Amino acid sequence: MLARSGDAPATVHGRATKERSSPLPLPVSGTVPAKVQKRTGGKRGRGGSGCGGLRPGTPAFLQEVFRQYHHARFISPDPLELVYLYHDPLDREIAGLIASSLAYGRVGMIVRSARSVLEPMGASPRAFLEETREEDLREIYRGFRHRFTTEGELTELLAGVRRAVGGYGSLEACFLAGLSGSDDTTRPALAAFVGKLDPRVHERPSSLLPDPGKGSACKRLHLFLRWMVRADEIDPGPWTGVSPAQLVVPLDTHMHRICSFLGMTARAQADEKAAREITGRFRAIAPRDPVRYDFSLTRMGMRGEDVRDTTCPGARQR
Repeated sequence: MLARSGDAPATVHGRATKERSSPLPLPVSGTVPAKVQKRTGGKRGRGGSGCGGLRPGTPAFLQEVFRQYHHARFISPDPLELVYLYHDPLDREIAGLIASSLAYGRVGMIVRSARSVLEPMGASPRAFLEETREEDLREIYRGFRHRFTTEGELTELLAGVRRAVGGYGSLEACFLAGLSGSDDTTRPALAAFVGKLDPRVHERPSSLLPDPGKGSACKRLHLFLRWMVRADEIDPGPWTGVSPAQLVVPLDTHMHRICSFLGMTARAQADEKAAREITGRFRAIAPRDPVRYDFSLTRMGMRGEDVRDTTCPGARQR
C-alpha cells in the first residue's frame, strides 16, 4: 500500500508527530525508474516493462518478476528501511519486531509510527531496553497511538522484548527455544515465541501480537521472520539459526489477491490455511526458499503493474 495524503499521524505524549527530517537517516534510495513509475490506467500491454508473455504463476514468470523487482531501490517506502538503520544484529531484531508489528495501515503512517518508537531508543534499541525500566517505558511512550494500537499495547510489547532479551540473550535465542528440527514451518515456534513475549496473548486480543493459534495468517509476524531469516539484497537476515525453507509467506489481502490470480489458492479468506496452501505452492517451486518471491510480487503491484493485464502481455491468451 502506498502512502497517501491524509494519513492520521502517530502520536507520542498526546501530540501528533510531524513528518519531518529525522535524526535517523534513511539508508535506502527511493529512486524508481521512470518506466516502472508509469501507471497503466488498466490498459493491457502498456506502462510496464513486461514479462515477455510468460504465463503467470509459472516458475519462469516468477523468476522474471524477481529479476525485475527484487532490488534494494524498490524498498522505500517500507518499514524495512528502519531495520537497516542499525548494524548490530541484536539491534536489528528489535527494530524489525517493532517495525513489522506496526505494519498495518498506510505505509507512510507505518514508517512514521515505527520511527517515533525507535527515535527515543537512540543508537541501540537493545541497550535502551536493557537500561530502561518498564515504568519508564510507560512514561516515554505516553500518548502513543497508531491506528488501533494504544500506548499500553506498545509498552507491553517492549516490556516483553526486554524480558525475552534478558532471559535468552536475544530474540533469536528466544525463538530458537521453541523451534524443532522436525518442524516443516516456523509456525509452532512462532506460537511459542509470541507466548513468551506476551504471556496473556490467549486471554485478550492484541493489535501488535496476534495469537498464531487462532487461525490468523499472522502476516506481520511472518514478515518479521522473513526479514530476520533471509539474507540478500532485500532482507538483512541477522538470524542464522533458522532455515529459510521453514518460512511461511506473509499473507495479507493484497498478496492473497495476487496469489489467487496466479492459481496458488482457491480459498476466499487470507487466513492461516490459505497461507499454508500458498507457501506449499511456492515451496514446490523454490523448496529452499519458499518466500523468495514475496517482495517482488508485492512490489510489482505497488509500482503500478497489474499482473492480470500488463506484467505479462498476452498471458491470458496462452
